[in-house]
Amino acid sequence: MIGDILNKTRKSQGLTAQQMADYLSINLRSYRAYESNDRQPSLQMLIKIANKLNVTTDYLLNRTHELNSGNEI
Repeated sequence: MIGDILNKTRKSQGLTAQQMADYLSINLRSYRAYESNDRQPSLQMLIKIANKLNVTTDYLLNRTHELNSGNEI
């Protein structure tokens, strides 16, 4: 599920859950709900998360194993 991938990817990049929450302008509890699969991020939030982690939304949705498309936005 997205939460597992999100947690693994965030940790592999050395980011804390608090840093992610701050970047997304949400509280820590809301961010942790994404990682625990209690809540799904909106499309806009998913895009912001992917941008911060430098991965594709498809990667976060487990639709591909490629981290990024190689295209800069």
